[in-house]
Amino acid sequence: MLLNNIALFLQIVEKGSLTAAAREAGLSATTVSERLSALEAHFGVVLLNRTTRAISLTDEGRTLVEGAKRVLGEVEDLETRIRFGAQTLSGPIRISAPNDIGRTAVSAGINRFLSEHPAISIELVLSDGYVDIVGDGFDIALRFGPITDSSLRVRSLGQKRRLVCAAPTYLERHGIPRKPVDLKYHNCLVMRFGAHLDNVWRFGSDRMQQIVTVRGDRVANDGALVRQWCLAGHGIVLKSELDVGPDICAGYLVELLADHAPPATPLQMLFPPGRAQPQRVCALADQLASMFQSLEQFKKSPG
Repeated sequence: MLLNNIALFLQIVEKGSLTAAAREAGLSATTVSERLSALEAHFGVVLLNRTTRAISLTDEGRTLVEGAKRVLGEVEDLETRIRFGAQTLSGPIRISAPNDIGRTAVSAGINRFLSEHPAISIELVLSDGYVDIVGDGFDIALRFGPITDSSLRVRSLGQKRRLVCAAPTYLERHGIPRKPVDLKYHNCLVMRFGAHLDNVWRFGSDRMQQIVTVRGDRVANDGALVRQWCLAGHGIVLKSELDVGPDICAGYLVELLADHAPPATPLQMLFPPGRAQPQRVCALADQLASMFQSLEQFKKSPG
């Protein structure tokens, strides 16, 4: 019963309310509330701060989330090995990824993984903004840029170039920028990451760095939409090679200012704190890491 209540507690945290968790579990809201109270009584602490509008984790609740996912995952792995043999992987995996590479590279990697492990189920959540990996119950998160939460486990997927590019139709109408400062006179399509507007573009190395504040008539918090605007000829973008590399290779976009290359950005795979991940999570992480390495080799190859 304790493990069942812990699993229900995780469901409450992931769904964001007792009512949503009750609906998902097929239970009454009263039953869910009683089982949460029983769990808190068992540990002798308050796990969730509850108001009429929202819930939030206490420090003890956050500790339980971090440990419970590992324990429940290990129990599920043990049951799978007993029932089906040591080589079978099963169970759910929850992934967070940026919109653009989530729809392309990550989605393709998931398709291959599921074809090899049909007993696995994967939920892919796409977002270009901040994600609470522990609080939202993610097993894996892919993110560009430096990581500010030192408690997370990090696996580097390498440095990825950021490319300035535009569609040939845009360049035919507005000309080609030859220097970074020329971007001030062009329509630049800008990404928003939460409260941060990515309109300060950096070029060159540290000692020779040039900084240009750009602007344009379109801003979005969805990288895939910004890329579509660029493909349609609406302006110039600054995006990862993983997002626009195939478009440049196919001739749909043209790389600009290659002699003033912006600094590369790290791509990293993040995991919740803990001593070990379930076997299924480790297997997917290994496959995704191998896939991103092969994508990098492909983009660096001739032609």
